[in-house]
Amino acid sequence: MTHPTTHLTTPDGTRIAYRDRTPPHPASKPPVLLLHGLAGHLGEWDDLADRLLSAGRRVVAYDARGHGASTRRPPTVTRAAHVEDAVSLVDELGLAPVTVVGQSLGGHTAMLLAAAHPALVRSLVLIEAGPAGPSPELPAVIAAWLDSWPTAFASLEEATAFLGHEAWARGLEERDGSWHPRFDRGTMIETMAEPATAAHWSEWSRIRCPTLLVRGASGTVLPTEAADMLTRRPDTRQAVIPDAAHDVHLDRPDQLHAAIEEFDAGE
Repeated sequence: MTHPTTHLTTPDGTRIAYRDRTPPHPASKPPVLLLHGLAGHLGEWDDLADRLLSAGRRVVAYDARGHGASTRRPPTVTRAAHVEDAVSLVDELGLAPVTVVGQSLGGHTAMLLAAAHPALVRSLVLIEAGPAGPSPELPAVIAAWLDSWPTAFASLEEATAFLGHEAWARGLEERDGSWHPRFDRGTMIETMAEPATAAHWSEWSRIRCPTLLVRGASGTVLPTEAADMLTRRPDTRQAVIPDAAHDVHLDRPDQLHAAIEEFDAGE
């Protein structure tokens, strides 16, 4: 099913594409804001969003600046700019206080949002994301990963086989009979430059809202980082999802949804 996409223009002129979906019956639970990871797109959340809608939640997902149908080459891709995009959406749509769910880089943005704007965030779900750093090798790792992609995919089937998930393939655009990324390589690398330079433990320690840390059993968040997060904020809950890697929301959306609902019910 195709869902309409709307745009919001931020103060620096960046256009943010988003989808605002309401449940078939009046919402009975707090709204949810979904933030995807690097090189991703809002459509990655479709499976989880459907489950959240069925549970009685309003669901908003958006393409981060530099991604998908949002401005491809925005004037800046700082961490602060990403946070302010989320603030603009929450304010524009009247979502506060909202449950914020972010995966990978989106989880990092969600974490900084909760630290800087506590009144906007009711609860926080971090999927394969945390405050550890610095990681000076990260931009080079991202560059090598992007350079491993074919210049273009001949079909969505080929893209799915290469990228690992059909949802990733849906993030591509068709041009001249082949399928291409909807992002600029340089913008992706620049986006990771700031996270590579510093840790954000002080921001993590400032968060006061209920928080759920979700890790894939085969994910990339190190157990030592997760343990440190729990030590610094012992009230944080953790869920480790079996048969899931970094893309927990794509690998096991059923178990992720169950973890979110259990977490929300226990707040």
